[in-house]
Amino acid sequence: MSTINRRRFIKRGLMTTGAAIIASPLDLMISGCSSAATKRITISKVSSNFEREPLIRPFGFKGGFMTEIWQSASYLEADSGNHSIGLCTQSVLWSDAKVFESHSESGGNALMYAMTERAMQILNGQSFTSPVELLDYLYTEIYDFGKRITSNPDLRKTFALNALVGPDNAAWILYAKENGISTFDGLIPPAYKPALSHRHDKVAGIPLMAYTIPIEEINAAVDEGYFFMKIKIGQPGTQEEMLEKDKARLTEIHKSIGSVRTEYTADGKLPYYFDANGRYEKKETLMKLLDHAKSIGAFNQIAIIEEPFPEEVEIDVSDIPVRLASDESAHNVDDAIKRIEMGYQAIALKAIAKTLSMTMKIAQAAYERKIPCFCADLTVNPVLVEWNKNVAARLASFPGIGNLGLVESNGHQNYKNWNTMLDYHPRKDASWVNVKRGVYELNREFYRTGGGIFDPMPHYEAMFKAESH
Repeated sequence: MSTINRRRFIKRGLMTTGAAIIASPLDLMISGCSSAATKRITISKVSSNFEREPLIRPFGFKGGFMTEIWQSASYLEADSGNHSIGLCTQSVLWSDAKVFESHSESGGNALMYAMTERAMQILNGQSFTSPVELLDYLYTEIYDFGKRITSNPDLRKTFALNALVGPDNAAWILYAKENGISTFDGLIPPAYKPALSHRHDKVAGIPLMAYTIPIEEINAAVDEGYFFMKIKIGQPGTQEEMLEKDKARLTEIHKSIGSVRTEYTADGKLPYYFDANGRYEKKETLMKLLDHAKSIGAFNQIAIIEEPFPEEVEIDVSDIPVRLASDESAHNVDDAIKRIEMGYQAIALKAIAKTLSMTMKIAQAAYERKIPCFCADLTVNPVLVEWNKNVAARLASFPGIGNLGLVESNGHQNYKNWNTMLDYHPRKDASWVNVKRGVYELNREFYRTGGGIFDPMPHYEAMFKAESH
């Protein structure tokens, strides 16, 4: 144990004199466990690694463009001999655009990866009984570490959470192995089960349509059966230029697909899901867009507008006549509750970007306040899609949508080597892996196996071959 950690434990009264440890903070934390009988797990070995995955084309949003996405992997081994691997898709641009802008693309990724590695080193030699409490334990130190190495005292909380996805997932899988758990339902602590109690047999697959995606591709997606698409608004330029571009885009979209019908909505019309990534600086500007939507007959089809305003613009939005969703501004459960109090009527969950542990807390807080949730993507790899899908499959149906969950998945649109990455999926040939006519069809096998998240992953196991012997 490091001197820093020992001093922390002494300060908290959790260590005897000398080096003998009575209990680490993690040994004593059981409130997030599924039962009081869960096993105390001692981590004896750790490691991490990463791969760089190129994109088909530069992926632009928030004023920047990504050309590759790093996939990190975190390895934990218990003193029992059981080991686990947790995956993470890094998105520096999404989690903190300022870090992305102030470093090279690789430099920003290296900083986030350094935070993951720091978390793994902290975990080495520690004991825990609850992955939720493990995340709570790690989060503050990793966030403070991130602020130091990025030289950014205002580092966004999601930057630290993104870095902790791999360690958190590895902790959940190790927890499952040590406690004989083989289903996702078995992982969910009782405190969060109310929010994650459904079992949909279908989950809508949500593709992403960026600024430059031509209307022909949107039409083609509709022809393929997609009915719930995420469309970027908040285009580049001044606020006036942005508004005019967005009005033109909305007009073009509504003219092309506004009359298409679907069996999955209450009114039979296609729902519009717009993501502004905080580009609208004032409420008045957004209202002008909505007025335009009314003038062309598109207003009633707007199901969600996600993150219209910059995070720092803390305004009451309860008078805006469409459902606004919080995504990156809902960093943690406290921030999510704050957004709900401001009038946001939906939360975009990101188990694959803010950790499963934090996501379950946010989902439960939203459930208790009768706020619907859905799962958004981070352009993650195929295995992480299953983690997101497991959450989406257990959320209540979104208002106005039939009996199904919602999960965004756009990796197939953006990764140059998506098919190769799909080969790393331990159940790549399963019926639930790919979208069919706009939905993922889930069955008993999906629920029995958690979509394959508990299975060995040979490709990633090979990255840690030396550690596992």
